[in-house]
Amino acid sequence: MISKEVLKAIKRIEIKTGRLVNDIFAGQYESVFKGRGMEFSEVREYLPGDDIRSIDWNVTARFGHPFVKKFTEERELTIILLIDASASEHFGTVEKMKFEIAAEISAVLAFSALKNNDKVGLLIFTNEIEMFIPPKKSRTHILRLIREILFFRPKKTKTNISMALRYLNDVVRKKAIVFLISDFIDKNYEKDLRIINKRHDLIAIKISDPKEKYLPEVGLLELQDIETGETFTLDTGDKTFRDTFLEYQNKKEKSIEEFFKKSKIDNIKIFTDKSYIEPLITFFERRSRRFR
Repeated sequence: MISKEVLKAIKRIEIKTGRLVNDIFAGQYESVFKGRGMEFSEVREYLPGDDIRSIDWNVTARFGHPFVKKFTEERELTIILLIDASASEHFGTVEKMKFEIAAEISAVLAFSALKNNDKVGLLIFTNEIEMFIPPKKSRTHILRLIREILFFRPKKTKTNISMALRYLNDVVRKKAIVFLISDFIDKNYEKDLRIINKRHDLIAIKISDPKEKYLPEVGLLELQDIETGETFTLDTGDKTFRDTFLEYQNKKEKSIEEFFKKSKIDNIKIFTDKSYIEPLITFFERRSRRFR
């Protein structure tokens, strides 16, 4: 049985994200992701007016007169929501934690897929696979995914993006659109990202909090790494230290951006102190222009 509180929370996010889907993303999702996959159907004899580029030369040579390949548009797509649930995702210094924003973005994408009759699957990971729900398409299924994301409690705290990507490669054989939602606070995942991007259509959604870069000037600050449990003390009153920390974080951020660009991986930058709507719209518009 699902409690009334859980049902209210699911309904709340369904109403909020449903409006976004209907008002903003209704046509953009389809223009970006629909109608680009073509499946081979059969060969038939050439008819006047057929595109000569579709001639099947092997069959033509065998029968002595021209045949063309016939393709059908593959309408149904598979969407995979690949969500990082490590401890660093349960951090936020503004209104919402990174994982809460990830849940809302996932709902927008899931309802957009539902509206276009596409299947949606869910994979939640930390440094182990915490949950995998195979792709299906129905409103009941989408509401289940949202419920699982909203009220998910991870068993582990650390992050292993590579492990999650390798698992995804094993369980999702058909080409899918993969939304990897993470803060990317991890190492040595680049090779596996490239592999996934070649096999699937990968979109990386990076969620960050401003306090991960800009330390407040509050003197000695005792912190704990929520993924490793390690504690340490920082002197935030030292301007040189704050500037060095900011420079280090900027270099890390720039390195990730350059990797995405070099590897031709689509990515969206989301910040906890700003609305995620505008970055999503910008992404859809950019992709739409690319595939016109």
